[in-house]
Amino acid sequence: MTDQEYQQALDWLFVQIPSFQTDGVIAYKPGLENTMKLCDFFGNPQDKLQMIHIGGTNGKGSTSSMLASILQEAGYKTGLYTSPHLIDFRERIKVNGQDCDKDFVFDFLQKLKKLPPEITPSFFEFTTVMAFEYFRQQKVDYAIIEVGLGGRLDSTNIIKPLVTAITNVALDHQSILGNTIEEIAVEKAGIIKQNIAIVGGDENTITSEIIWKKAKELKAPFINATLIRTDLTSDLKGNYQRKNIKVVLALVSELQKQGLQISSENIQAGLLNVHKNTGFIGRWYEFSAKPLIICDTAHNQAGLEEVFAQLNSIIKFKHIILGFVNDKKIDEVLKILPENSRFYFAKPSNNRGRHPRDYEDLLQNSKISFKIFDDINSAYLSAKQNVQKNEMIFIGGSNFVVGEFLEKNLQK
Repeated sequence: MTDQEYQQALDWLFVQIPSFQTDGVIAYKPGLENTMKLCDFFGNPQDKLQMIHIGGTNGKGSTSSMLASILQEAGYKTGLYTSPHLIDFRERIKVNGQDCDKDFVFDFLQKLKKLPPEITPSFFEFTTVMAFEYFRQQKVDYAIIEVGLGGRLDSTNIIKPLVTAITNVALDHQSILGNTIEEIAVEKAGIIKQNIAIVGGDENTITSEIIWKKAKELKAPFINATLIRTDLTSDLKGNYQRKNIKVVLALVSELQKQGLQISSENIQAGLLNVHKNTGFIGRWYEFSAKPLIICDTAHNQAGLEEVFAQLNSIIKFKHIILGFVNDKKIDEVLKILPENSRFYFAKPSNNRGRHPRDYEDLLQNSKISFKIFDDINSAYLSAKQNVQKNEMIFIGGSNFVVGEFLEKNLQK
C-alpha cells in the first residue's frame, strides 16, 4: 500500500460516509442497532476488551487522555479512542500514544466496501468498531473509550465497561440531545450500566442529581468526584483541567479497587506527561512561547466561558482568532468575549464553517475591534504581523479552527 493509495481510501471514506452533518446529509444515526450489526460482522471485538467509558459535554477528551497516560505509566498497554481528530484521522485510535497503523486503516476500509446492504453505518459507528478491532488485534490491557455524542444512543454505548464517568453536562448539540440541560443530562446518563460504578464530575446540582438518580435506579455505585481535594497538576494547563483531574483520580481509585496496580508515582507522572504519552493537543495548547500563542478547541458556551475567563486573567493585550460552525449562536458568544482584545474572525475551511460576513452586523453592533478573513491561516498571519512584544495570540472557537491552524503550522 502506497501513501497515495491510503489517502485515496480515506478520501473514499469521507465521501461515502460523511463525518459531519450538512444540508441534505445525515452523518449522525441515533441508536445502537447499526453498531451491533457491525460488531457482529467483525466478530464482536468489543467483547474481548476491558474498557473504561467516559462521557460528558466538556472535558471527556482531556479526562480520557490523562487516564490513558496514567495507565501507560503503570505499565499497561492502553488503547485510547477519542474524537474528533484535529489533523490526522488516525489520531482517533491510539495504543500507548501511537496513532493506529495506516495498513490497518487501509485494510479495514476495504472491508467496509464488502458490508452486506442491510448494514449502513454512520461515520462514527464505523470508526468505533474500527477502534474495537484495532485494540483487539493489538491485545491492549485496557481501552479507554470516549463517548462521541450524548450517551444513551451513542454507538460506543454497546460496551460493558469496568467503570464509567460523566465529566459534566452543558448545553451542546441541542438539535439532537434536547433543548434543556435536564434533557441532555438524561441522554448523558444513558451510559450508566447496571452495577457498574459511575464517576460524576458535575458541579451543577440539577444535572448531578439526574445522574445520581439514574445510578441509584441501576444499582450503580455513584462516586462524586467533586468532593475530591487534590494539589496534583497536569501538563494540560487549562484552569478547567482541575475539575477533570478529580474525575481521573476517582476513576483511578475505582480501578485500583478492581485490582489494577497503579502507584501514586504513576498517577503523578501520568498527569504531568499527557502530551508525551498520548500526543493529546488542542486544549489550552501552548503553540509558541514568544509570542505566546494558545489554541483551545472549546466550542460550546460553557467551554468558551471557561477559556475566555482564563484569557481575561492574563494581563496581556490579546489578538484573538475565532471561527465558528453554522449552528453557532454568535450573539451568545459575543456577550462573553475577552476584554482588552482585537478580534480576527475567519471561516473554517470545512463545509460546516460559517463565514463571518454572515454575522458581520452582529460584530459591528458589539462595538469590538475586529477584522474578517476568508480562512484561518490568513487571520493568523495578520495577527502574527500585528502582535507586539508582551502581547499574545489565541486561536479557537471550534475543533475545525484549531485543527486547520495546526495542520498548516505545526512542525511535523
